Amino acid sequence: MLGSLGVASTPNSVALCPNGHTLCSSCKPRVHNHCPTCRQELGNIRCLALEKVAESLELPCKYQDLGCSEIHPYYTKLKHEQLCRFRPYSCPYAGSECLVIGDIPMLVAHLKNDHKVDMHEGCTFNHRYVKSNPHEVENATWMLTVFSCFGQYFCLHFEAFLLGLAPVYMAFLRFMGEDSEAKNFSYSLEVGGNGRKLIWQGVPRSIRDCHRKVRDSYDGLIVHRNMALFFSGGNRQELKLRVTGRIWKEQ
Repeated sequence: MLGSLGVASTPNSVALCPNGHTLCSSCKPRVHNHCPTCRQELGNIRCLALEKVAESLELPCKYQDLGCSEIHPYYTKLKHEQLCRFRPYSCPYAGSECLVIGDIPMLVAHLKNDHKVDMHEGCTFNHRYVKSNPHEVENATWMLTVFSCFGQYFCLHFEAFLLGLAPVYMAFLRFMGEDSEAKNFSYSLEVGGNGRKLIWQGVPRSIRDCHRKVRDSYDGLIVHRNMALFFSGGNRQELKLRVTGRIWKEQ
């Protein structure tokens, strides 16, 4: 005889309807607390026998085909999959709400072929950003460049947005891989002109952190518009910023 108990459900419990049909507790809200088989209202009766069976199950990660070889008990499998290092990455392109997911080689090809992103080899960079009307600051990404060095890929973002009411320009680097691997690298960014310069040094953020999360944490080189125009020289009517930098591997 199957055991049952009339107690409050837990996230891992199995619900039992008055007619003996079972349903996992996470599905109860989806069926509006009614049994999907007989439509009887579901109370707080749990099927302890099935819960015990579920506790004894060990299942492979759903990302097994992507390289994960771990096997977890039924009740901890979902938590593992939420953090599994083999789970697909989201496209790091920030100029649109791209929904493409995949592994790193697939995303690199996607950025190159579909988003027409510039690809560069090497660990140093020297980019010039020009905008004829710097007073038109929009919440939009201006440029994404991908660098290949040390056998890894890095995304350099440069964009304009409003920080409160102040227009600013920001450059930052993201690592195409896990956060634990990103911490093996550092990078520096430098911008200047008229005998002055600003320098930023930091650790690239993993693309597991979305572009907006990194930007909104101000984890990068930030240049206010007045300073950017000062660096640009001339009549301050055109933005001409040169951003240089390098990536290195920590010993």
